[in-house]
Amino acid sequence: MSKKLLISALTAALAGNFASVPRGIVSVRADSGPGDVKALVDGVNRAFEQFKAEHTKQLDAVKAGLPAADITAKVERIGADLDAFQKALDEHSVKMAALEMGGGGGGTKLRDAEYSDAFKAHVKRGDINASLNKGAADEGGYLTPIEWDRTITDKLVLVSPMRQICRVQAVSKAGFSKLFNMRGTSSGWVGETDNRPQTNTASFASLAFGQGEIYANPAATQGILDDSEIDLESWLAGEVQTEFAKQEGLAFVSGDGTKKPTGILTYVTGGANAAVHPFGAIDVVNSGAAADITSDGIIDLIYDLPSTFTGNARFIMNRNTQRSVRKLKDGMGNYLWQPSFVAGQPSTLAGYPLTEIPDMPDVAANATPILFGDFAQTYLILDRMGVRVLRDPYTAKPYVLFYTTKRVGGGLLNPEPMRAMKVAANA
Repeated sequence: MSKKLLISALTAALAGNFASVPRGIVSVRADSGPGDVKALVDGVNRAFEQFKAEHTKQLDAVKAGLPAADITAKVERIGADLDAFQKALDEHSVKMAALEMGGGGGGTKLRDAEYSDAFKAHVKRGDINASLNKGAADEGGYLTPIEWDRTITDKLVLVSPMRQICRVQAVSKAGFSKLFNMRGTSSGWVGETDNRPQTNTASFASLAFGQGEIYANPAATQGILDDSEIDLESWLAGEVQTEFAKQEGLAFVSGDGTKKPTGILTYVTGGANAAVHPFGAIDVVNSGAAADITSDGIIDLIYDLPSTFTGNARFIMNRNTQRSVRKLKDGMGNYLWQPSFVAGQPSTLAGYPLTEIPDMPDVAANATPILFGDFAQTYLILDRMGVRVLRDPYTAKPYVLFYTTKRVGGGLLNPEPMRAMKVAANA
């Protein structure tokens, strides 16, 4: 996208004509210059200022009993475009991080986009009948991958938000168990010549973390592997890592633990694994309103967490929930949500960073749409052996299968550094 087109879109948006800004116009390339990034950051902040002004008008009209349909529609349009600006800024940060880590942009350019598109569709579909071969131009080609493990592992950190904020540990065995100190040690005051009777000693409890396996099994003919000059390595690695990240990201949030990680939400009070951890379940805080979230609920959630854990605490929620909390104000009329002021930094809620996790539930009665706490101390992700690729030219001749697997586990490390917001069913 040209800088001129970007500035034109921003000018239209900031002039109040948000309905005229085409959807998708705010997307940027990973190689956008500093001026484009600054324009996006400025656009987010100025759009939020206009959002606040129009939202205040909406609230005043509602309080005065005046018609507010037009203002409400305008607020919703501005909110949607503010979402688009913030999303474009977030995506740019991820792309730039990928480039800095060597995860994208390097190597030979594709000579034929049709090959790439066909292969991308094939991996998503997982249909062996659509395997690559050089006999059909629209079914693509593939060069044997080099350093897959490093490429995929690097990108997983970027595309799976839970990996960015939780503790990740490599394990060398099929299972993993952790000991927990249940305390219980006692003491007493004595005089110089008093007896020293035996005191109580701390006890221990253990918790086992299960693991599961994700796999992909794309294929290509040996002929196309021998003859192709098209670099599809990045496409194949990219498609596999995206699918792996999607699967494990969902499991880290809500997985049932059967052949997959156990999701953090299952350990919340009332969840399927609320009684599993030796320290108990993740405590819940009421949202303060029926099927909705309130400012008081956000404040209660923050202050229910012990101050020991607030230093690295953050919120997680999905984008729909962000739209709701963006309208919340404190007692002085200040908005709790604030946009990011620098590319690469997250937006904040009540002063704490906010990470978007698309797999979190929407706001609804009895739902748990928000978690707040120190995720590095709360949830543990286990990686066993990294990503493995097995080249199999025998099973489905004349196709060569690239059997790709990753064993990963996850579970609750400690419930104490975390709180969950439970949306009330009744006022």
